[in-house]
Amino acid sequence: SDCGRWLFITPRKDCKDNLLYFADLHSLSEGKITGKLTLTPVVTKFEADFEYITNEGSKCVFRTNKDAPNYRLIKIDMEAPGQDRWETLVPQHANDVLDWASGACHDKLVLCYIHDVKNILQVHDLSSGKLLKTLPLDMGTITGYSGRTKYPEIFYQFTSFLSPGVIYRCDLSKSEFVPSVFREMKVAGFNPTQYETRQVFYNSKDGTKVPMFIVHRKGIVKDGKNPVLLYGYGGFNVSLQPSFSVTRLVFIHHLNGVLAVPNLRGGGEYGERWHDSGRLFNKQNVFDDFHAAGEFLIKDGYTSSEHLSIQGGSNGGLLVAACINQRPELYKAAVGQVGVLDMLRFHKFTIGCLWVSDYGSSDDPKHFNYLLKYSPLHNIKEPEGDAQYPATLLMTADHDDRVVPLHSLKFVATLQHALKSSNKQTNPILIRVETKAGHGKGKPTAKVIEESTDVLCFLQLTLGMKFKD
Repeated sequence: SDCGRWLFITPRKDCKDNLLYFADLHSLSEGKITGKLTLTPVVTKFEADFEYITNEGSKCVFRTNKDAPNYRLIKIDMEAPGQDRWETLVPQHANDVLDWASGACHDKLVLCYIHDVKNILQVHDLSSGKLLKTLPLDMGTITGYSGRTKYPEIFYQFTSFLSPGVIYRCDLSKSEFVPSVFREMKVAGFNPTQYETRQVFYNSKDGTKVPMFIVHRKGIVKDGKNPVLLYGYGGFNVSLQPSFSVTRLVFIHHLNGVLAVPNLRGGGEYGERWHDSGRLFNKQNVFDDFHAAGEFLIKDGYTSSEHLSIQGGSNGGLLVAACINQRPELYKAAVGQVGVLDMLRFHKFTIGCLWVSDYGSSDDPKHFNYLLKYSPLHNIKEPEGDAQYPATLLMTADHDDRVVPLHSLKFVATLQHALKSSNKQTNPILIRVETKAGHGKGKPTAKVIEESTDVLCFLQLTLGMKFKD
């Protein structure tokens, strides 16, 4: 805890839900740990998330989705931690998701909400939970935060599709909370006024409204001929919020492309209900949402199937592979990075066993039958009629110990076997295997540049794009 008195233990199961135990370090003889600690149980069932935020004496504040799918803040008195004594400090919002919270300036809380995928930053009173002020923000994301209960100042970094990053400073000890720019990052030659960002809401197959960001140069003509990069994820309660990417800007600026980022079910953009509607037996909703995003972009005049490319990594690689199996005629090009593609055996390798909370397990007959219906590896077949698989670039790395490379290797080998005698498959099927690299985190800048260059060149060639200064 912030005061150093309480030690919290939070065992986690799979990729969601945790238990909660604590020890009072002030009760130790001479304040030293000399053996096993006596832990007091608070939460003993895996049914929700509990995250320590800060405390006032023995009353500790936790962020939880217990009985609150959009998350709330509760107070638990460590001297009487029974659930019947828990108090709601800040109730869940009806629509917005409480993404994170932090103690600040002795008696205040900083809360960050997700409102229709954009962040809202608020200051609350620590004792009562009362809202004191909503800090001004443009349409974008808080990607960094620094603040502690014992310090009066907070620093937070804002970014968006068109902003590399602005760090703000705000002194919460003042009578008025007025953020000021502490540091602003700039990219040489980049002028954000040349571009525009839109957020639209489209209907998925079952009528669900799904949000999507669209970024492009100003003055774009909706003639159905614009090259589009449709990027998705849709899983593990991960929210795809606005972020800055030089690679994407190269696609938009120099290749005159359109970036589209739909917020598919399975993510965390609308809390646990949105996550639940895209996992386990609802996973097909994620693919339907992605197909519907492509159909919207075509119907709205942005592009056509001949100019529509898709991209995703890890769980997003699963998305890409499943979608080209299900609707190969809808897409011209596909980039699947380090994807989970064998849904019947993923849990048998490295940490794949932790993903059963989102996917289920083929060891369970009910899950087996559902997984078999969409598992990319097991649903490869030559498309019917005149359709063919889109130009496909699979990407993996020889030292990926999260999503092991066998997924991509088996998938591309099966594609090759299924299409080897096809006279209509003229689109290339490629795989890029990086050496001395893993799932992606910590990759050297040189390798990142090489990989991004290969992806952009692949898209340029397959979509017939021309490079422009």
